[in-house]
Amino acid sequence: MKPDSQNVTDYTNNNTIFMVWSFKDGLEVKDTFSQLCKLIINLNNSANIRFPISRASCVMGIGHDAWLRLGLPLPLPKELTNFAPIAGDKHTAVSTKGDLHFHIRADTTSICYDMTSAITDLLSPVAISTEEIHGFRYWDSRSILGFVDGTENPHGQDREFFSMVADEDPVYEGGSYLFTQKYIHNLTAWKGLSTEQQEKVIGRYKANDIEMSDDVKPSNSHIALANVGDELKIVRDNMPFGSMSTNEMGTYFIAYASTFSTVQQMLSNMFIGSPEGNYDRILDFSTAKTGSLFFVPTFNMVDDFSSN
Repeated sequence: MKPDSQNVTDYTNNNTIFMVWSFKDGLEVKDTFSQLCKLIINLNNSANIRFPISRASCVMGIGHDAWLRLGLPLPLPKELTNFAPIAGDKHTAVSTKGDLHFHIRADTTSICYDMTSAITDLLSPVAISTEEIHGFRYWDSRSILGFVDGTENPHGQDREFFSMVADEDPVYEGGSYLFTQKYIHNLTAWKGLSTEQQEKVIGRYKANDIEMSDDVKPSNSHIALANVGDELKIVRDNMPFGSMSTNEMGTYFIAYASTFSTVQQMLSNMFIGSPEGNYDRILDFSTAKTGSLFFVPTFNMVDDFSSN
């Protein structure tokens, strides 16, 4: 990770809290945002000193409309827009509003809780929390569907290459595009499939996480459509979540990318299909309830924003 970049390259942690906030209408929010930027720097510095082995961090992303409302630098990052829905014949990647996104993670739940509490105390007078997801590590990094999640992630220095803006947009070099979706799974329907049928939906074998060969893997499997080539990768940090009482079990999909067009191609393959109509079979069991795009500025930019 570049010294000035927020922690977008780390691997999934045991505990994660995702929060989306939207500013209230008609309020002055710039002063609060300036304080928030100071707080984000403080939380990360403090975690590094107090809990050096916990891999604790808080990553802040900013949405398109919030960027303009806050009077942040123009021109915007080249691909920062409001996410437009992607509608296939059967399934839609919906678009939902979000001004700020926080990705809080640590080995210890207490650290995540305290970071979340500090952000909430500051933002509550001027903003509304529209999403709060408490993710957890499920066995050997499996989703609630029972398959290992994130096997195709880049490793080592490739994580920085694929997750951070480079010199094609020099003002924002070291920043990242952040795209998020909350998926809810129909576990009753999923559990009604045999293991072999589930494997064909995913494109991997369940027990050993080995990808099916091309002559066995269905063309509408998740692996066949969600992976758009070795030249176009993203850093996923997905986490499972769930509530037994409400039967809301799902996956919070989170992608850091050097360019949003990579994510957009993946979503198009999944929801519209490649070729058109050959959509991702996993969508018959997993429904996207949210979809928002943010930009993660470098710490230098966050520091600049704190004094505006």
